[in-house]
Amino acid sequence: MYIPQKQLEALEKLVTPNKVVVIYGPRRCGKTTLLDRYLKKSTEPYRLVSGEDVTVREQLGCQSIPALKNFIGDVRLLAVDEAQKVPEIGLNLKLIVDHVPGIRVIATGSSAFDLAHQLGEPLTGRKFTIRLFPLAQLELSAMEAPHETIALLATRLRYGAYPEIITADGDERRERLLKEIMNSYLFKDILEFEGIRHADKLTQLVRLLAFQIGHEVSYTELGAQLGMSKNTIEKYLDLLEKSFVVLHTRGFSRNLRKEISKNPRYFFYDVGIRNALINNFNPLALRDDVGMLWENYLFIERMKKQEYQGISANNYFWRTYDQQEIDHVEEREGKLYGYEFTWGEKKKKPPRAWLATYPNAIYEVVTRENYLDFIT
Repeated sequence: MYIPQKQLEALEKLVTPNKVVVIYGPRRCGKTTLLDRYLKKSTEPYRLVSGEDVTVREQLGCQSIPALKNFIGDVRLLAVDEAQKVPEIGLNLKLIVDHVPGIRVIATGSSAFDLAHQLGEPLTGRKFTIRLFPLAQLELSAMEAPHETIALLATRLRYGAYPEIITADGDERRERLLKEIMNSYLFKDILEFEGIRHADKLTQLVRLLAFQIGHEVSYTELGAQLGMSKNTIEKYLDLLEKSFVVLHTRGFSRNLRKEISKNPRYFFYDVGIRNALINNFNPLALRDDVGMLWENYLFIERMKKQEYQGISANNYFWRTYDQQEIDHVEEREGKLYGYEFTWGEKKKKPPRAWLATYPNAIYEVVTRENYLDFIT
């Protein structure tokens, strides 16, 4: 079953002559499916290749203009799946778009840190970027009635939104698939491209993060717990973020002494992966971390909405040293928007310090009754 992807609309608009469209995203989130859907609608000849093919790596990584032209042939659309596998892919795609008139190129990659490094400088002014997440509720809502979405909320908080999880039959099947993604794909890019031989420290690190959702993270404290230096912790977290495992946000501050802004908070790209890491798929009624799941779910769904609807915003949390806080703050269109996420309480007044410091800011409580407006 295909669930319509919002980024298909963006892909159709951005594929233009002598430009490269780069599709980033976690493994198994639907990048290849998105590419296939686009190609099926194509009315012109195209060539689809995979960077995992050793022959493709040799031919597409040759840095010879005549050889690259021969590789392209008569087609005017080249699609490269798993492009990060091809040596010097950025330079070679630059040669293609500079020397093959009218060529359109699409490249997909799961490894942002490697693909961005290869494509960034060579393709300056020659590329568009599309970021893909696991399925967004705004995509699922196109296939669900509102009452169905609300009924499925508990399942989404337990198992997340990877496409194969959404379409799987039964909770046992979902658990097995999530564990397979976690064990086989979660750290694959980091281990391949950064030369880290053992995943045990990475696993321990993300498990520690899993219990700190909604709380500031201290690199020094994480290092002490894992027997690693602060610099190594920062490096690992950077790799985890660039490989689409976690995403961070920082504290909002206008440089007031009472506002906390130093340490970041981390959220998971998918709450199902978070639950797989701590091996907890219990029903919500049996859990003591529902608040964490709810905050992570709302945050990442909001990031999907911003990305897919072209909402430009700076994202933060807000907290003071006397424990007044707001879960999510957006700075957009010259205004401040504060959002408090609550699973149980229906009404919650804005913190006094927030009202006093930012009297023109907008404040809203996001609950189970109104959350769909916030994320879709």
